[in-house]
Amino acid sequence: MKVNEKRRAIILRRQGKSINEIKNVLNVSKASVSLWVRDVVLNEKQKSLLSQNGRSVNSIEKRRVSRIANTKKRSDLIINGAKKEISNISQNDLKMIGIALYLGEGGKTKRGIARLTNSDPDIIKIIMKFFREICLVPEEKFRGHIHTFSQTNVKNSEKYWSEVSQIPINQFYKTYIKRSNASKNKRNTLPYGTLDVSVNDTKLFLTILGWMERLKELII
Repeated sequence: MKVNEKRRAIILRRQGKSINEIKNVLNVSKASVSLWVRDVVLNEKQKSLLSQNGRSVNSIEKRRVSRIANTKKRSDLIINGAKKEISNISQNDLKMIGIALYLGEGGKTKRGIARLTNSDPDIIKIIMKFFREICLVPEEKFRGHIHTFSQTNVKNSEKYWSEVSQIPINQFYKTYIKRSNASKNKRNTLPYGTLDVSVNDTKLFLTILGWMERLKELII
């Protein structure tokens, strides 16, 4: 038995030190310290101080960071497991995905124009893949229209959305700039505004409407 360490542990405990503090000072295990000082009775002031220290900012922050890390680890495990359930996407899968995406996000009121507006670059990339590979839209028929805010750098937005959509900037309409006070809350969450992708083609518009109707019939 480490007699000297035990004696010092008891002295430190009587001074109101925590188990962890004593462990660090003596460089021994927490279990040993707990055993050595188990008979030491702390007064109410010492108990209160230890309780306060246990809820210190650093202690709370460490627990918070640890909790976040554990939550992320569990979430990643579920997400990665789910990803493994999908090995590939066929052309028919892409067709169904594009139809469903257009059903939820696409324009249905301007007859003769197939269009979709979104601020998520991944959504734009998916619909462009659908238009190109499933609908076989010729590149020159694509048009882009950016809606953004007065605080946004228009050139940066045009360059960004052109790269995302792979539509040349010369096929973009003049960028619409919103100057109302309502834009103040959105300018930071939408740094590049939104992109409206459109194809002026009545047959394509009606074909997509037909696909959507059939998809709804099969599901509902």
